[in-house]
Amino acid sequence: MGDVIAFPLHRVAAAGATPPVQQVISTIPSAAPAELSRPSQPAGKPTPLWREVTGGVLRAERHRQRRTLAQVAERSGMSVQYLSELERGRKEASSEMLAAACGALGLTLGEFARHCAQSMSSVSVSPSGPVLLAA
Repeated sequence: MGDVIAFPLHRVAAAGATPPVQQVISTIPSAAPAELSRPSQPAGKPTPLWREVTGGVLRAERHRQRRTLAQVAERSGMSVQYLSELERGRKEASSEMLAAACGALGLTLGEFARHCAQSMSSVSVSPSGPVLLAA
């Protein structure tokens, strides 16, 4: 993390053509995620990332049911570590993993999506980790 990544402004039209000047976006390795540019909500608060919202909803529902990470992870078929990372907004879950976690908590995906939408409209959270995860 903290590497300089070049993003082309335009695609090259023909093979062998000279590529256009590239804008280089760099991040300082020690820069806090809040320092990175993100769209903001009307009050100037940062918009929450989807992985943070979904993780927060999963954790809130698990706490509401007074269940442990181990109980939900076992029932959903995922590791305790992975479920913990989902809840903390560190992992971007696939639809299959979200469905498994929701099923383990007795939620339909529709109910889960509704909870996420309500969470996004009522509460703004600061990012808890990197804003951009590159492969």
